[in-house]
Amino acid sequence: MPKLKPGTIIPTRDESAAINAGIAADPDARELDSKWHKGAKPANEAFAPQIYAALVAMKRPRGRPKADETKVFTAIRLDADLLATFKATGKGWQTRVNAALRQFITEHPLGP
Repeated sequence: MPKLKPGTIIPTRDESAAINAGIAADPDARELDSKWHKGAKPANEAFAPQIYAALVAMKRPRGRPKADETKVFTAIRLDADLLATFKATGKGWQTRVNAALRQFITEHPLGP
């Protein structure tokens, strides 16, 4: 049995039986058996080329969109109280640390 996510509710035998009875009673719902799978075609063969191209174009890429300017990962050691203060502000605290450092650099130019 695959590992389940926390909070997953598994139906009891009676609930499974009721679900399966409902499926069996619905003429539009059927099990996809091995015969069906053998006759199945890939989408690019089942649809006209222009329809398939439109479907592919609609697909969103996975994950977060790339920013124009990406951040650089770094490890930095900070005083515990300073870190706790920023973390206490909630989600987005790292962005606020970045803004505070940027403000400091603006107010206190470094270098010659």
